[in-house]
Amino acid sequence: MSSMFIGIILILGTGVAVLLVFIVKSFLVPKQLAGIAKLISAGKYTQAIKQAKLIVSRNPRDADARYLLGKAYLGDGKAELALMEFKTVNATAIFSKNLPEAEFRKTIAQLFLKYNQPEEALKETLLLIKLEPFQAEHYYAAAQLFEQRDNSEQALAHYRKAVETDPKHAAAHASLGLLLYRNKQTADARQEIALALKLDPKNNKAQFYQGKLMRESHDYANALAAFEKVLRDPELKQKALIERGCCYLEANSTEKAIVEFDRAIKASQDEASNDTLHARYFLASCYEKLRDIDQAIVQWEQIFNRKRGFRDVGEKLSQYQELRSNDHIKEYLTAGKEDFFTICKAVTDKGLDLSVRDIRETKYGCALIAVENDAEKWRNVRKMPRLILFYRDPNLIEDAFLRTLQEDMKKQSIIRGIVITSSGFTRTALEFAESRPLELIGREKLEQMLASIDVFGKK
Repeated sequence: MSSMFIGIILILGTGVAVLLVFIVKSFLVPKQLAGIAKLISAGKYTQAIKQAKLIVSRNPRDADARYLLGKAYLGDGKAELALMEFKTVNATAIFSKNLPEAEFRKTIAQLFLKYNQPEEALKETLLLIKLEPFQAEHYYAAAQLFEQRDNSEQALAHYRKAVETDPKHAAAHASLGLLLYRNKQTADARQEIALALKLDPKNNKAQFYQGKLMRESHDYANALAAFEKVLRDPELKQKALIERGCCYLEANSTEKAIVEFDRAIKASQDEASNDTLHARYFLASCYEKLRDIDQAIVQWEQIFNRKRGFRDVGEKLSQYQELRSNDHIKEYLTAGKEDFFTICKAVTDKGLDLSVRDIRETKYGCALIAVENDAEKWRNVRKMPRLILFYRDPNLIEDAFLRTLQEDMKKQSIIRGIVITSSGFTRTALEFAESRPLELIGREKLEQMLASIDVFGKK
């Protein structure tokens, strides 16, 4: 037998062997993959992983096997390993009946979100929209991802597409309403949130924002009822209590507001969270309004210890820091209505040498009408009244306040006015008063007057 003939036989034999291997694989591997899929369906993840890994070790480019391996890892609670397999599949796969693209992209998008890769999740979701443009859930998921990236324009567009695709998608209506609310499109927001609640009355987020819309329109009774419905939701409970407190505070029910803010603090899971700090801040505002400055300071200090730059807490503590050492200013700031009137009358009589003719309470302190005290000197002269304002709000007095005051004086035919404050005046306010018949008395001079007349002893 010639060597050429032997070579031909060997080549033919090799070809037949390769063909046989290919035929075996063509029938055997699909059968193995079907078996792995059945194991996954039956919850036998360990066996499925073992068999899938065996196929992958023989052929690392087998996308179907890697996909099933990822699914088995996912079922076995090994999501990170599943993501690694899916990423490999995503780079090389040709999708088929055994490797359905839509199902694959839904799963990998969820895994990207789980491991904080929102950009990758968004890419997969946008591909899903192209694959299944009739699925409202894909538009909704994309909108949420755009919203997380602060791309409100794209988020709004995709939320609208979601509700257009499925008008009964309650969550999409709710999220669209919330985004419209944040964008100050109140009328549209109210419409979407109302529709969301009609479709799903148990949507607590929509209920919460409906309460906020009602609060903004000063419909406090219905706002309180809306927030009450949300209190069973652990994620929204503290926020709802704060909102209820704000409703009462704005409606001048300060005592009820204190109860709600105190409940909000007790519901806190994190003393340093913004919600807890806001609850304390509003609670301090209530105490400040009631002139219980010591309790307000307790709340401000709690906030300051956790976040020094929170709102104007540092300024508040600075303004009131002398309270514990200066009894005169403390009494002026914390006295109840009758005692405060007594103090103001004494300052007017002894400190300004004027006689009080009338006194009334104002939201920032009190207002007095007074005339000159020396009866002999002015016996034959008509006494000119003066309007005196005692101000104990912690904020500096602005020029706008003085402009309003001067208009009020004109209406009352009063020429001269005096403004006395425990805080101070802005630069523009001081400049405004320079050329007008207004005398401005700030904290320092007020302290001297209070000390000199010994009003507390006389009381």
